[in-house]
Amino acid sequence: MSDQVLVAGIGNVFLTDDGFGSEVARRLAACRLPDRVRVVDYGIRGMHLAYDLLDGYAGLVVIDALPGGGPPGELAVVEVGPDDLGEGELDAHGMAPVAVLASLGQLGGSLPPTYIVGCQPADVGEGMGLTPAVAAAVEPAIDLVYEVLSEHLAIPLHREETP
Repeated sequence: MSDQVLVAGIGNVFLTDDGFGSEVARRLAACRLPDRVRVVDYGIRGMHLAYDLLDGYAGLVVIDALPGGGPPGELAVVEVGPDDLGEGELDAHGMAPVAVLASLGQLGGSLPPTYIVGCQPADVGEGMGLTPAVAAAVEPAIDLVYEVLSEHLAIPLHREETP
């Protein structure tokens, strides 16, 4: 297992607020992060994420829209372990995060320490662009990713945009 941590943006940019994870990952890619942090916007490519996780990461941070009944734009950090996943059937053409993570054992891998930085969506209907409440949560979500990397995955860092 490497000491690398994967930060995975998940979402469908054609379904309004479902594109939250992709937008946060895109903005994180413009930040200076330690070499051991890899940021990828997976969009809806679940199989790609599953196979990348087989490389043996030391940690995983998933960024996604996370419906939970709160007000739109509300952020949450959720720790996920193997017992939280149950059985998942991986769809090679879709992105169901629970199914992707649950399928790791079937593929010969294991789930690293995993955290989800999620945002309550306002709208996941067809359309491009985030609603105002979710767009306003993007920068605070980046701060939460930094917090998870630092406090939970022991990566010393400070926030700095690339020039």
